[in-house]
Amino acid sequence: MIIMPAVDIKNGKCVQLVQGKPGTEQIVLDNPAEVALEWEAKGANVLHVIDLGGALEEGGNIQVVEEILKNVSVPVQMGGGIRTMDDATHLLNIGVDRIILGTLAIKHPETVELLSREFGSERIMVALDSKDSKVVVRGWMEKTDQTAPQLGKIMENKGAGGILFTNVDHEGLLGGFRVEPLLELLESVDIPVVYSGGVSTLEDVATLSQTDAYGVVIGSALYKGTINLEDALAYENK
Repeated sequence: MIIMPAVDIKNGKCVQLVQGKPGTEQIVLDNPAEVALEWEAKGANVLHVIDLGGALEEGGNIQVVEEILKNVSVPVQMGGGIRTMDDATHLLNIGVDRIILGTLAIKHPETVELLSREFGSERIMVALDSKDSKVVVRGWMEKTDQTAPQLGKIMENKGAGGILFTNVDHEGLLGGFRVEPLLELLESVDIPVVYSGGVSTLEDVATLSQTDAYGVVIGSALYKGTINLEDALAYENK
């Protein structure tokens, strides 16, 4: 299970929000590229970069993403604000190893098929963000009528090479999470699933390491020090 530190970008800064809501910034750091380099130096093998400004339709931070890509040598998976095929193609061409499609994939599933065919399915991940058991889109502001297992199967059939499953009910709260929704999704698909949301302690990491999750994204807990990255990395090979 791969440990993926989160580098969330808003207004050019590295931030951590509570449940993705604007105005709930708990951590604000000036230089996201430096933050990314620090996680790499501490042993991270993959970085999880999200353009929150793009996701919330406040204006993107692509220049900041480009700066991160120039500075780090580990793979970067990136999502947030990828609204068009051109957006997706640009990111894949500038060195993002794997893009994470949310709203675009769910509203236009054919884009997953086209991008997977052109760039390889392993570079295309679909974000399934679950709130009250339903998938939400547009920066978690719009609820669909489908569950993560239902959409996961559709996206797998369209050629997605992986799924990012975020439990929005627990995101940024540092209060732990229920593992059952993840297990339901894992039973529904055969492609890798990365979990995000509410991972607060090493015990949470240990719980996830006992599932078939491919990876886990950790954000607030790393920035607030309730999880030490080096300790979490001990679970990568378990």
